[in-house]
Amino acid sequence: QLQLVESGGGLVQPGGSLRLSCAASGFTLDYYAIGWFRQAPGKEREGVSCISSSAGSTYYTDSVKGRFTISRDNAKNTVYLQMNSLKPEDTAVYYCAADRIIGSCNGEYRYWGQGTQVTVSS
Repeated sequence: QLQLVESGGGLVQPGGSLRLSCAASGFTLDYYAIGWFRQAPGKEREGVSCISSSAGSTYYTDSVKGRFTISRDNAKNTVYLQMNSLKPEDTAVYYCAADRIIGSCNGEYRYWGQGTQVTVSS
């Protein structure tokens, strides 16, 4: 059974850092693009970052550029989202998603994790 599990969320003060992990089970991530999405209360889900299967292509939404870094370790079947200089507006439930997207990481994602809460507050 294909499964994605996010971890690493929590409560952090503004300016702090967190590293989210997205671990896959039931399949290998090697051929899958991975996206990170977030949804804040009362807001629509938005794409935060994504990485292609080869890691040759990445994407960041403007609000996180220069602060977040996506990476993947196929040997560990895990994708990471390093989040630095966190702001209160980064507070949301963060989800990872996977799909076999050729050449890039922009596209529809069929497989989703359950999400991990990130709260940025003093």
